[in-house]
Amino acid sequence: MDALSLAVFVEAVSVGSLAGAARRLGIEALAASRGLAALERQLGVRLMQRSTRSLSLTPEGEIFLPHAQALLEAEAAALASVSPRAGEAVGLLRVTASAAFGRKVLVPFAARFMPLHPELKLDVLMTDRVVDLVGEGLDLAIRIAPLPDSQLIARQLAASPRLLVAAPGYLAARGAPAVLDDLSAHECLCLSGQTHWSFRRQEVAVAHRVAGRFTASSIEGVLQACLGGMGIALMSEWAVRDELAAGALVPLPLRDAVAEALAISAVYPSRRLVPAKVRLFIDALRGELLAGDSKD
Repeated sequence: MDALSLAVFVEAVSVGSLAGAARRLGIEALAASRGLAALERQLGVRLMQRSTRSLSLTPEGEIFLPHAQALLEAEAAALASVSPRAGEAVGLLRVTASAAFGRKVLVPFAARFMPLHPELKLDVLMTDRVVDLVGEGLDLAIRIAPLPDSQLIARQLAASPRLLVAAPGYLAARGAPAVLDDLSAHECLCLSGQTHWSFRRQEVAVAHRVAGRFTASSIEGVLQACLGGMGIALMSEWAVRDELAAGALVPLPLRDAVAEALAISAVYPSRRLVPAKVRLFIDALRGELLAGDSKD
């Protein structure tokens, strides 16, 4: 079975068009159309319904898709196993992360990782929206939030402890909270639509209602407001490590509660074989995150 025809089929499903599949594979659109037609002739079934504007899988196409993916992955794994560069990351790696994590952690990490893999190209999509990895042709997402059930694979890389912080100017004017209930008397800087912060009190999870006059759609916005003395923020340690070290922000431990920790996870499409570039990137990022935690 021709590998290129299989690749055309899989990529066309991913991007929703034969033209898009051709661009990804670096071939002419006519070649992509002929490849898919040849695959359908060989199988004796129609895999996709095609119109001038859209593609949709037939029932036979839905059944065959995971088998086509597995065949391509098996071929890639076989080639990688005998390649003299089996331990190198090569090609284009497309990664998404939040804007804050991308700026604070991922891009500085990439500056250290890429010189070790000179044939790797990295495209980082920094956005606070949840991205459809398959639909947008991404290899990997770094997420720091409870993960919904899905067909994706998630691997926890490190814990993401959180803490309350405020600028010295705010604390001079308003004082610092001592216990959880004191937050009701303070300006709490929240993400847009957020009404509660998660804590643990005597090992029991507590959703504490918070409010303030300022909200923002991103962690970056909340951080800047906090640095400006506008209130108290609940932040991940990685997001405020530099500001705490410089004294621009002050940690605010409470006597009766601690902020609920999150986890930093790598999320990638559900495949039986993970490309070397993805595996190496994840392993290196996990090692750096754990090394950073051990220094704290």
